[in-house]
Amino acid sequence: MAIDPICGMTIDENSALSLEAHGKTFYFCSQHCQQKFANSSYQSVPHVCCHGETDNTNQVPSDATAKYICPMCPGVASDQPGDCPKCGMSLERNPAYRQSSQQKTIYTCPMHPEIEQAGPGDCPICGMDLEPKTVTLETTEDDSELRNMTQRFWVATALSIPILLLAMLPMVGVPVHQWLGATLHTWLQLLLATPTVLWAGWPFFVRGWKSIITWNLNMFTLIAIGTGAAYLYSLLAVLFPGIIPEQFKHDGQVEVYFEAAAVIITLVLLGQVLELRARRRTSSAIRELLSLAPPTARLVKDGQDQEVPVEEVQQGDILRVRPGEKIPVDGHLTEGKSTVDESMITGEPLAVKKNPEDEVIGGTVNQTGSFLMSADQVGEDTVLSQIVNMVANAQRSRAPIQKVADSVAGYFVPAVVLIAIITFLTWAILQPEQPALAWALVNSVAVLIIACPCALGLATPMSIMVGVGRGAQLGVLIKDAEVLETLEKIDTVVVDKTGTLTEGRPTLTDCLTTAQFSEEDVLSWAAAVEEQSEHPLANAVVQGAKDRHFETPPVTDFNSITEGGVQGHVLDREILIGKRPLLAERDVQNLEALNRQAEEWQEQGRTVMFVAVD
Repeated sequence: MAIDPICGMTIDENSALSLEAHGKTFYFCSQHCQQKFANSSYQSVPHVCCHGETDNTNQVPSDATAKYICPMCPGVASDQPGDCPKCGMSLERNPAYRQSSQQKTIYTCPMHPEIEQAGPGDCPICGMDLEPKTVTLETTEDDSELRNMTQRFWVATALSIPILLLAMLPMVGVPVHQWLGATLHTWLQLLLATPTVLWAGWPFFVRGWKSIITWNLNMFTLIAIGTGAAYLYSLLAVLFPGIIPEQFKHDGQVEVYFEAAAVIITLVLLGQVLELRARRRTSSAIRELLSLAPPTARLVKDGQDQEVPVEEVQQGDILRVRPGEKIPVDGHLTEGKSTVDESMITGEPLAVKKNPEDEVIGGTVNQTGSFLMSADQVGEDTVLSQIVNMVANAQRSRAPIQKVADSVAGYFVPAVVLIAIITFLTWAILQPEQPALAWALVNSVAVLIIACPCALGLATPMSIMVGVGRGAQLGVLIKDAEVLETLEKIDTVVVDKTGTLTEGRPTLTDCLTTAQFSEEDVLSWAAAVEEQSEHPLANAVVQGAKDRHFETPPVTDFNSITEGGVQGHVLDREILIGKRPLLAERDVQNLEALNRQAEEWQEQGRTVMFVAVD
């Protein structure tokens, strides 16, 4: 019996129609299914039954852009491992996936992670530029928005300062308007404000307009309405002063508010620049994590080594890793042995011994020996890639307080607009101060701009994004935004091992000697012997001597004692370094004089090494 790859029916091979494709024989219940298979040829196909009825609910993505495919059923593809829904076979990794040119980068909004689309654009909710959902080293960092906003900010700043001086100096007793004349005074403000509002602030008006037509009201709605109202009113006052009612005039003169529109645009631009810089730093933190993995791997094929990009490494490939090199992907040793520095993952300072069949993690550092390994997890399945994805997902996760902010923001913007209208009507009707309509306009615009929910809409998600990114740079991986919110209530931290809190490498803290030897002599002799060793603690002793500017004499007859220590001859003295049991076995004298201090240090979590001379 066989499975029809199109409709999934169980059919008899002897009576079924068949077709050869991709080196395999496929069987079909009808000509309809056979023809459908021939036309699809491993492309996206809907589930078609043998009667020709189409069920589009089972349509699957093209296997050319999917990570996993069924080896038996053309068209069955998935981004996740699992079983084929037609024949039940386990899906296999698609060998063409990484080389596919059809893969599209998915873009998402950093403030609204539910917004996703193939290709760049604007968020329909908040108006922000979308950014790639997955950061890779190959993807060039696009900082065009930051450059654009920075340019707009500096132009707006250069133009807003003179506008502000022209408008404010008369209020502090400097008669600039009299020196220039009323007409020139207002026309200068118009000329300076127009590029500030219409060019520098144009992205805000675009976002504000989109928010209105989609009814996703946000901070740009209020900015666009507020600054737009102030600028348009002032423009009419300069170009057509005759149509302005008397209620808007002050001592027969029409007041203009170009400085309000220009300065608000400049301040919002400053906020955008700061926000974009924070987002770029966060993206850099993820790139730093990605850079921990080497860009190439040494593939062993037909007995020959060849260097290939790490993206081309497939499951089951045999790779060679030499001393000092980073391990390219996750796998296990097949030949050779070594010690591997895994502090990148575990935080533990001591290297871990690796023998055949032991697992190794991509991005960790091979220290001593050369070995062959089999690639078990590659690409997005490696531990390092999963850590990077976790950090990226955590940045886009939402804390409980954000859910409150989102629900409030939905009512907040319409409420602010309503309050602004009420403010205008109140000042216009009750007329607490003249000119009534001028004050009504100024105060209603003030309500719109001052109530702008920048903190509500941006502060919380930005703090999460920056916090998670900064944590990743410091080696602290934050799994979810809720963790950051909960962290504020924590007053005690419990860690399971000291390695979690270390720098990943041991250092020499103290050196205690008996009466007949000086610290310089003992440490110099010990460092001379330890220079011949590859043990992490040996490096700490050597570095400790260098930090104290002690000379290390030459060594002869060096010997490494397995699981015990090292020994050698320095300046005709026999030096033995290791654990206390080793020295006790060799009948070293005067050990008791050092026991008390050694025990105190060990109780503090320090590692103690004993040195015997002659």
